[in-house]
Amino acid sequence: MPKQRWLPIITAVFVTSLIISNIIAVKLISVGPFFLPAAIIIFPISYIFGDILTEVYGYARARRVIWTGFACNLLAVLIIWVSIELPPAPFWKMGFFDSAKSSQQAYQAIFGFTPRILAASFIAYLFGEFLNSFVLAKMKIATGGRHLWLRTIGSTLMGQLADSGIFISLAFYGTIPLTALAAMIITQWLTKSAYEALVTPFTYLVVNYLKRVEQEDYYDRQTNFNPLVWRD
Repeated sequence: MPKQRWLPIITAVFVTSLIISNIIAVKLISVGPFFLPAAIIIFPISYIFGDILTEVYGYARARRVIWTGFACNLLAVLIIWVSIELPPAPFWKMGFFDSAKSSQQAYQAIFGFTPRILAASFIAYLFGEFLNSFVLAKMKIATGGRHLWLRTIGSTLMGQLADSGIFISLAFYGTIPLTALAAMIITQWLTKSAYEALVTPFTYLVVNYLKRVEQEDYYDRQTNFNPLVWRD
């Protein structure tokens, strides 16, 4: 019988990487001639562990984790919004950390979310993660469980394309030229996909270890792939 002792830990890493990526995404970093959100250093980890979940435990359990991540991220956003709306202490409001600017204003500028960016992020996450899991599960059946590298990279290319394309289009369409919009989509897509390719040896190690200790290697031959279904 499957043990699934590591499933809670993998779920925790997946959800944590997702929430952290949304918090640090407000900072843009320079990578050569490109500008990327700081979340690029951790967000692809959610796709890596999404691949591990689907490969070892199957699409149905990955689906639960994806929705768990969505719920936890929504909770984090709501709590951050409440913390912004709560009345600040007088010394905080007057600029406890910086006399030239209200600390409340600085806090809101960093942690505040615009509705458009937030909606784009949530929609892109769901489409990208479910597409990634779906493609990997179908490729596993098609390849008979061989060529793990092909499945992880192939599913990531599809999932990250959906994620980057949906997020950047919904978040920035109409505010920047279409050529710049396309360049942002392609840059983020290729960067995140390259990240996945580089850590393929790590993915192999984790997947092989989990299959051995969990006694689990699920094939989604009879799976209902409806993303709105909760049960296995």
